[in-house]
Amino acid sequence: MARFISPLVSKYKLSPKPWVVINKSAGAGAEGFMYVKGQKGNANLIIITLDNLFTTPLATGVPFNWRDLTPVSRLALDEFVLWVNAESPYKTAQEYIDAVKKEPGKFVMGGTGAKQEDQIITVLMEQGFGLKFNYVPFKGGGTVAVELVGKHINSSVNNPAEAVSHWKKGSLRALAAFDTDRINLPDWKGIPTMKEATGKDISYLMLRGIFMAPGVTKEQSEYYIQTLKKVTETPEWRKYISDNGLKDAFLTGPEFVKWLEGKEATTKDLMAKGNLLKK
Repeated sequence: MARFISPLVSKYKLSPKPWVVINKSAGAGAEGFMYVKGQKGNANLIIITLDNLFTTPLATGVPFNWRDLTPVSRLALDEFVLWVNAESPYKTAQEYIDAVKKEPGKFVMGGTGAKQEDQIITVLMEQGFGLKFNYVPFKGGGTVAVELVGKHINSSVNNPAEAVSHWKKGSLRALAAFDTDRINLPDWKGIPTMKEATGKDISYLMLRGIFMAPGVTKEQSEYYIQTLKKVTETPEWRKYISDNGLKDAFLTGPEFVKWLEGKEATTKDLMAKGNLLKK
């Protein structure tokens, strides 16, 4: 997403200087978080992050909390979908859940990393339906999708973007979306919500957010808020959202902070239930 946004800023002349993307990905985002935390007052630096904003410090004990940074904006929310191989016998989410319930620990749920979003959603399913999966972590969502296509795992809760190419080829089957409403995009509207599919309202959406270093001024953060708002109004962004099955959900100011507080509390609760917190 960062590499998608950067050229748009230049194309629409939204900044006097280009936005340069630098990867600091070690430690499930910990390196990036700690770097920005240490850049107090540096207004030429922003970080784009997902729910590892919450999961990484809770799982590892790294001395960081999202409050150490300056919240700028929520750009969008990632949807999650329960996927199985298209050749599996399970045509609905309820059929799959019933099968998992009969044989606790046998069915393999593949996901991106340990103690991160995919495992948290797996815990959410286990808690909600009384299930027990064998959760197996992989390096990335693309790898998870390939493992499911190859029938090395039984299911995944990949983002739409991670599985869309295999889905459109007919290799994967989408059973349900983890949202309170159907994914409101042309290609995805046919996927039922988990509540529609099972009767249980189980949902999980992931942050795509922007933060600055601590100690910046209100005027400096306002510049980035306005610039990113303009990015989300471009036709390129609209197409990006649609292609990747993202939920358009721009949010800033006190409402964004309130959302972050609620998201942190929910994440901590689910990780505690799944025994995923740092001891």
